[in-house]
Formats: sequence, structure tokens, C-alpha cells
Amino acid sequence: MTLAFIVCLGVLLALAALGAPIALSMIVSSIVYVAMRGQDMALPAEQLIQGIYDSYVILAVPLFIVAANIMNAGTVSERLLGFVVAIVGRFRGGLGHVNVVASLIFAGMSGSAVADAAGIGKLIINMMREGGRYTAGYAAAITAASSTIGPIIPPSIPMVLYALVSDQSIGYLFLGGIVPGLIMGAVLMLMNARISARRGFKLEEPVPVRQIPRLTVNAFPALMMPVILLVGIYGGMTTPTEAAALAALYALFLSVVFYRALSFRAFWDIMRVSARQSASVGVVIGGGLIFNYIVASENIPAHMRAFAGALDISPLMFLLMINVLLLLLGCLLDASTLILVIIPLFLPACRELGIDLVHFGVVAIVNCMIGLITPPYGIVLFVINAVTGISLREMIREIWPFLGALLAALLALILFPDLVLWLPRMFGYAG
Repeated sequence: MTLAFIVCLGVLLALAALGAPIALSMIVSSIVYVAMRGQDMALPAEQLIQGIYDSYVILAVPLFIVAANIMNAGTVSERLLGFVVAIVGRFRGGLGHVNVVASLIFAGMSGSAVADAAGIGKLIINMMREGGRYTAGYAAAITAASSTIGPIIPPSIPMVLYALVSDQSIGYLFLGGIVPGLIMGAVLMLMNARISARRGFKLEEPVPVRQIPRLTVNAFPALMMPVILLVGIYGGMTTPTEAAALAALYALFLSVVFYRALSFRAFWDIMRVSARQSASVGVVIGGGLIFNYIVASENIPAHMRAFAGALDISPLMFLLMINVLLLLLGCLLDASTLILVIIPLFLPACRELGIDLVHFGVVAIVNCMIGLITPPYGIVLFVINAVTGISLREMIREIWPFLGALLAALLALILFPDLVLWLPRMFGYAG
């Protein structure tokens, strides 16, 4: 590494340690690198602008954000919750199961763990705490854990970011996330059932069977959103970006026309919030693109490829080592930074060792999502704390069993690549 790159990394880590936004840290450290190398100071801005505006796929990110925010508004979330309570709320630990299943369904609409936790998660936490059914810490912990499913089942904003840096098909990445997302939901429900039986959580009053058809009809249009999204992409009718636009339009149609639950003022607020969130993500992407230019300038991908070729190590062992490293980094860094800055460093080595990049991408994103609930940085924990007032101490005390369940699911995905690649291969993926 050159002295300029060492100083660049030092500035990045120092600013991050001081609490500066990671996007700002990447941009400032990149400017320091360019100055030390005597390059044109306009180079970072040029890389940012070209990277963002020349990439059609990035447009999917704000569109998915708009769709998620619209679905969080009005009565759409409540209708989905009513349907899920009717289906799984009657079992032991019923509202915990409702929490996980609602996240599985909402995952097909939001693509964001934070949107899931702040939106439908807040509603379920309030339901679980009513009448002292569940402790506040337990309700918050299972909500945080289930929200990690949001970016795994398509649509997925992190998968769009990974596709950007790895040049892999968004469609195949989306397909690769379906089975892992279901596995994550299954292990969380098993853990919830075990804890509920041990602690003797009381059974909920079952919803009469005669009401289920009505609740299903109310929720059916919202349940069709992920179906429309996937049929559009895999039926060859839309690109992933066009599918994101279709999802946003469909969400708006449901809220305004079908459910009549969205006023013009509420829509204006949604667009304003979505613009802020999209800008925030866009700056992170821009910072990552600038930093990736520096990594390429230092020829680090070639060095990593040569390093991997010289290693006497199996692809499985390499994958396990990288995932341990990502889990450790996930305690300190946010998912966007890992996907845009850290993960691209390992892609040349994966190619050298013959590791499938769709499998690697899905596994790495699952890993990054687990990092969202891992202390001390776990951003989803902070989000739930902000929207519910439940203390971090209570959440962290209850999060460990669910964290263990998700780590078991991650290990299964690493050891058995077909869990990720089966569906993509069914649709023509040659990997």
C-alpha cells in the first residue's frame, strides 16, 4: 500500500471513530488521498457523479424507498397484521409468530430492515406489550431480529447495492434471497416457540374461522405486491428498476384508490421523507464509489487475487473466514459501508477460488443484516429505541437467542450453497 492510501484509511477510521457520518468520512478521506497523490481535486466529484448518474440500477433504490413508505402509511399495515394474526396468532407465542410472518410478508414490499422495524414493527411491539402479554425487551428483540429478513426476500436495497459493485444480475440475487429469507423466518419462529413454552406466554384469543375469509380479502391486494414485482422481473416484462417503479405506483394505487387511506398531505410528507432517505443512501453510495476508485487505483483487487491464488485454503474455509470477519466488522460498521467498501475487496479472491458470486452475495448480505442487530452498533436496535422508547439494555438482554438462531441459519447457507442457488438455477442461472 502507498503512503497516500495508508493515510486515507487512517483519516477514514479516525473520522468514523469521532462519530462522523460514514459517507462524509469516505469522501473526506478520498479527497486527502487525491491531494497526496497530486491528482485533480475534482476527481472525487467526477467519480461520484458518473457512478450515480451512469448507473440505471441505482434508480431502483429511491423507488423501493417510496413504495415502502407508502405501504407503511394509512391502513395497509394494519390490514396485513389483521390477516397474519388470524392465521398464526392462535398458537403459543402467537404474537411473536405474527411478528415474524408479518416481516416475511412486508419484506416483499420494503427491501429495508430499518423501514420494517420503524413501520410495521412499531405496530406489532405495541400489540405485544398490551396487557403485559410480553415484556418490552422481548417484543423489541424479536421485532429487531425479524426485521433482518426485510432485505433478504426481494425486493432488496442491499442486493441492488451489491449488484452495483459485483456486476451480478439483480434478478438472480433476488431469487437467491427467497429461500434464505424463509429459513431465517423459520428459525426465528422455532426459537420464539421454544422461549414461549419455557416462559409460559399465554395463548391469544383465536380469531373465529368465519372471519378469516374477510380478513384475507382485505389483505389480498397488499399481498399481491411482491407477486407482481417478481412476475414482472422473471416474466421478462420489466427490468428490476422498472419493477421498483411499478411497485411504488401499485402501493400508491392501493393506498389512494383501493383502501382510500392516504390524503394529499400524507402523500406530501411521504415524498419529503423518501427524498431525505434517498439522498442519505445516495451520499453513501457516492462515497463508496469514490472509495472503490481509490481501491482500483491501488490495484488492490489484483493483489487480493494473487493472495488468494497463493493461499493453500479451500473455498469453504475462505468463505467461513470472510464471514467471521464480516460479523466482527458488522459490530462496528453499517451494512452499506460493508457492501460498498469492504465486500468488493474480496470479490477477486472469490473469483480466483471459484466461489459463486450470487451465493457469496446473498450470504454476505445475510451476514450484514445480522450486523444490524449486533451490539454495540446495531442500528435497528437504535431505531426501535427511538420509535418505542424501549431501552437498549432491555433489548440487548433478550436479543441473544434470536441472534444465535440467525447465525445458525447463516452457517447453513454457507455450508449448503444450493439453499441459495436452487431457485436461480431453476430460472436459468448457469452458476
